[in-house]
Amino acid sequence: MTTSTVGTPTLLRTSLKHDGRSFAPWLAIVTLLSVSSVLIYDWIFPDQADRESLQQAIDSNPAIGLIFGPANDLLTTDGFNAWRSLALGGFLTAMGAIFMVVRATRGQEDSGQAELLASGVLGRSTRLLTGVGMALIGSLAVGIVAGGLTVLCGGGAENSWLLACTWTVTGWMFTGVAAVSAQIGADSRTSTAISVGTLGTLFILRGFAYSVEAPEWTIWANPLGWMQETSPAGENLWWPLLLGIALTAVLLVVAFALEGGRDFGQGLIKPGPGPDRGKARGPWGLAWRLSKGSAITWTIAFVLLGFVFGFFATSITDLISEDSPVAAALAAGAVSPDDLVGEFMVTVLSLVAIFAAIPSVQVMLRVRSEEMEDRVEPIMATATARSRYYAANVALALLLPIVYMAVAGLVIAVLASGADLGVNVGEVWFQAFVIVPAIWTIIGVSILVVGARPKVAVAAWGGVAATFVITLLGPSFKFPDWALGISPLWHVPHTLVADTDWTGLGWVSLFTLGFALVGFAGFRRRDLAVE
Repeated sequence: MTTSTVGTPTLLRTSLKHDGRSFAPWLAIVTLLSVSSVLIYDWIFPDQADRESLQQAIDSNPAIGLIFGPANDLLTTDGFNAWRSLALGGFLTAMGAIFMVVRATRGQEDSGQAELLASGVLGRSTRLLTGVGMALIGSLAVGIVAGGLTVLCGGGAENSWLLACTWTVTGWMFTGVAAVSAQIGADSRTSTAISVGTLGTLFILRGFAYSVEAPEWTIWANPLGWMQETSPAGENLWWPLLLGIALTAVLLVVAFALEGGRDFGQGLIKPGPGPDRGKARGPWGLAWRLSKGSAITWTIAFVLLGFVFGFFATSITDLISEDSPVAAALAAGAVSPDDLVGEFMVTVLSLVAIFAAIPSVQVMLRVRSEEMEDRVEPIMATATARSRYYAANVALALLLPIVYMAVAGLVIAVLASGADLGVNVGEVWFQAFVIVPAIWTIIGVSILVVGARPKVAVAAWGGVAATFVITLLGPSFKFPDWALGISPLWHVPHTLVADTDWTGLGWVSLFTLGFALVGFAGFRRRDLAVE
C-alpha cells in the first residue's frame, strides 16, 4: 500500500459501518422493481392475448420507450422484467453510487469532516479510494441481492443474473464519473450536479436513440447503450459488460490523477470571488441566490426536453387510430381520433411535468442540507421568522415548475401544431399550464417531509416516484381507478378533449394546501439540525 492510500482498510470498514446503510434504499428499490416484475406478470397478464396486447401497446408508444428502452419480448416473464428493470435499475444504482462517492469525498471536505480525518494517519487519496470502494461494493450488493431474489422468485437464472450484472456495472461506471466530477466541481453540490447531469443526459439520449431507431453508432457511443445491448432474456450477450468495466477503470485512473493536482477543499473549476458586500437582503433573495445556477441549467434542459418530447408528439400521427393499442393503453376511453390525439398530448406533457417537479424537490431538500450544515440558525438569529424563511423556499419551489412547463410546453406546442395533429399552439400550451397545480401537489410531499419529518428526508422523493410509476405504467398494467387516483396527474383536466372536468383541479389543490400547512407547522415547531 502506497503512502497516498495508507489507512484505507480502516477507513473503509468504519465508513461502511456508519454510512453503508445510505445505499440500502437504492438496493431496496431496484430489488423491488425486479422482483415485483416477476411476481405480478402472470397475475396482470394471465393469457397470451393480454401479453400480445401489452407488446403492441408498448411498441406503439415511443414516449414509454424513451424511459424503458426497447421492448424486445414482453410475452415472457423474463422479457418483461428485462424491459421494465434494465434501464431504471441501472439508473437508480448509478444514482446511489454518485451520492455515495460525492458524500465521502467533497461532502466531507465541505463539512469539515475531512480535516478531522486528515489529522490521523491517512494518505492523500485515502478518502477518494474509500468513497470509490463503498460505491463499488454497494453496486455489487445491488446485483447480488436483486439478482438472487429475482431468481428465487421465479426468474430465469441466466437472464436474471445478466440483468443484475448490468445494474452493477452501470453503478461502477458512474462511480468513476462521480470520482472525476468530485475533482472538478467547486463543491459537493457542483460535483453532484455534474454527475447527475451526465447520467440524465446519457439516459435520455439512450432512450431517444432507441425510440427513433437512430443509427447503431449512437447506441455504442453511449455507455448506457452498452448495457441495453446485453439484451437479457434475448440474445444474452455478456461481453458488453467488459466495455463498462474498462470504462470504469479508465475513469478511476483519471480521477486519482486529478485528485493529486487539486487543492484541498477546491475543485479544478474554482469559483470566482464573490462581491465585497452581499446582495441578498432577505430570505427571498437568499433562496434565489442559492438556486439561481441550477434553475438556469434546468431551464436549458427543459428546452431540450421540449424538443425531445415534441418529436414524439409529431411521430404519433400514423400510430393513433380509434382501434389502436395506444387507445387502450393511453386514451382510457377516448372515442374519437381527435380525443386520442389530445390524450396522447396530455400523456407527453405529464411526463414533462414529472421532470418539472424534480428541481423543486431539490430546492426543498436544500433547506434541509443548509440546516444540517448549520447555516440556518444564524439566519434565525436575525429578525427573520422561521415561517418567512421557509415560505421563501416554498414559493421558489412552486414558481419554478411554471417556468419549466412554459418553456417545454411552448416548444412541444409549436412542434405539435406544425405536424397536422389537429391542435394549435395555444391549446397545447394552455394544457401545459393546467398541469402545474398537480405538480405543486407532488412538490407538496417534499414541503411536508422537510418541514415536519426531516429525519426521513428521502421520503421527499415519494411524490415523484409514485407519480412516475402510476402515470407511466398504470394504464398499461390495468391499475384500478383508486390506484391511478393516487397520482395528482390523473386528476388534471384534459382541455384538449371534449367535456373537460375541472373538479380534479380543486381536489389536488386542497391536498397541496394540506401538505403545505403541515410542513409549515412542523418547521415552525421542531428543533433545527437534528438527525
